[in-house]
Amino acid sequence: MGALDHISELFDCSSGGSKLKKRKQLQTVEVKVKMDCEGCERKVKKAVEGMKGVNQVDVDRKANKVTVVGYVEASKVVARIAHRTGKKAELWPYVPYDVVEHPYAPGVYDKKAPSGYVRNTDDPHYSHLARASSTEVRYTTAFSDENPSACVVM
Repeated sequence: MGALDHISELFDCSSGGSKLKKRKQLQTVEVKVKMDCEGCERKVKKAVEGMKGVNQVDVDRKANKVTVVGYVEASKVVARIAHRTGKKAELWPYVPYDVVEHPYAPGVYDKKAPSGYVRNTDDPHYSHLARASSTEVRYTTAFSDENPSACVVM
């Protein structure tokens, strides 16, 4: 908290309950919305731009992705898009496949994901599916150069 913030709180003349107001943090919210045409794209962009606290809206129709930067809550952005456009909206469920340990494990790999992306494995429903089994680890390390007792076939 800076000096000006501290001084402004001391001399706050606004009528209201507590002096300690929680400020929303600047954040980036990514939402998945199915968009077929330019009209859908404009409709979604217009719905989000009208929200209080929104600084920037980027729409990627090809990836069905809307990126909102501003002082907003993710749940309110999703609710606003769903209400104003009538389209199904959800938080962006994908991460780049480089981040995930096992991108082709069942529950992580998604055919509907844009190229280069897989489902986020932080979700508790899918995280147990993405872990390598002990037999998988045993077979992959059997021919590893880092394993001193590995099988050498050459």
